Amino acid sequence: MIEALLGQVRNTALIVGLVAFIGLVLQKKSTTEVITGTTKTILGFMIFNIGTAALSRVVNNFAELFNAGFGIEGVTTQVEVATSLAMNKYGSEVALVFVLGFIFNLIIAKYTRFKAIFLTGQHFLYFAAVLTLIFIALGFSPAVVVIAGGLVLGFCAAALPMLAQPYMEKITGSKDFAMGHFNLIGYTFAGWVGKFFAKSKEKEGKKEIKMPEFFELFRDFVFSVALFMVVLFYVAVIACAVKGQLDLVKKMAGNDIWFIYPFLQGLQFAAGMSVLIYGVRQFIAEITAAFVAISEKYIPNSIPAVDCPAVFPYAPNAVVIGFVGSLLGGLFGMFLMVMFKSPVIMIPAAGICFFSGGTSGVFGYAYGGWKGALVGSFLVGIALVGLPLILYPAFAKLGIATASFPNIDYNIVGALIYKILSLFK
Repeated sequence: MIEALLGQVRNTALIVGLVAFIGLVLQKKSTTEVITGTTKTILGFMIFNIGTAALSRVVNNFAELFNAGFGIEGVTTQVEVATSLAMNKYGSEVALVFVLGFIFNLIIAKYTRFKAIFLTGQHFLYFAAVLTLIFIALGFSPAVVVIAGGLVLGFCAAALPMLAQPYMEKITGSKDFAMGHFNLIGYTFAGWVGKFFAKSKEKEGKKEIKMPEFFELFRDFVFSVALFMVVLFYVAVIACAVKGQLDLVKKMAGNDIWFIYPFLQGLQFAAGMSVLIYGVRQFIAEITAAFVAISEKYIPNSIPAVDCPAVFPYAPNAVVIGFVGSLLGGLFGMFLMVMFKSPVIMIPAAGICFFSGGTSGVFGYAYGGWKGALVGSFLVGIALVGLPLILYPAFAKLGIATASFPNIDYNIVGALIYKILSLFK
């Protein structure tokens, strides 16, 4: 049946629109709300596709310049870009895994001791893309891809937040909510690392650490992405100039002045990212609301798992320390890849370093103060660029080659599934 459905309906925007329609009807919304909610969902997915197209062009340009300048394959660890590439090729499968994942999350939370209801819809979508690619790479049929992917996604959504829950209770002082961001293995690890610096935190007392005002700029996600990509483009262009490849840069710049071209490309990337994220939030909002309503009504003991910025107010300076630590860890990971002559170089992304690195900083800070925040986030930063190397060859064969998925949970869970099932295929 699933094969027939995928064969007849390949328009992913219509699939997510149908899901939103069903969710709104289940919530007993008015006819007007059903129509507007469904339309907004479809429009959101179309906006997502516009952002995807813009990002893909910029990423391809960067990959061409980086490869020409350094003679190695540079891959940005930007989860949004990797997901958009996956959606372009396997959009219907990803959408169905996404929806089934939510359903299995509710079922598992209802009947097992894993009670988290994962409410960060965009991360659900990203993990759905990873699992879809893994099962397709293993050669499974569309039906198996969708059902198995949905089941794994639903289990991880219910279980992984509970792994980090003791640290969340330490950070927030309550049991009201869980962490809903698929770097939960990394956050738990950062919290555990922080315990090694518990005595250091006792000496710190409640003294607040002041960070340089410059770092406040990086709290703006779009600015940090734009700045980071501008720097990366200039590095690639300078490398091309050193190698005598300046004609390539001028050709790609077209009517733009070649030394301004990297600046414009970095801003174009940030603009595309903004459009893509807006579209994701738009089409996920109605779907998530439906599952929230169902969980509140039928799963009274469930714990909402929310996005990582929910913990930022508990240790604001630890967020900045975590961002810096994660970025340094990512750059150190790049250095190791170059030193050991890796054929593929994973490049840390500003967004993942800020959100995942910053959250790791908060977890490390809970027990270990600023030292725990810095060391924990540094080690997580290495993992964010190192772990994607495991699944990259399989994804590259499917055409997902210019970007990769950095999140730790995606790569640890995904690598285990891929390695184990490879033994039987």
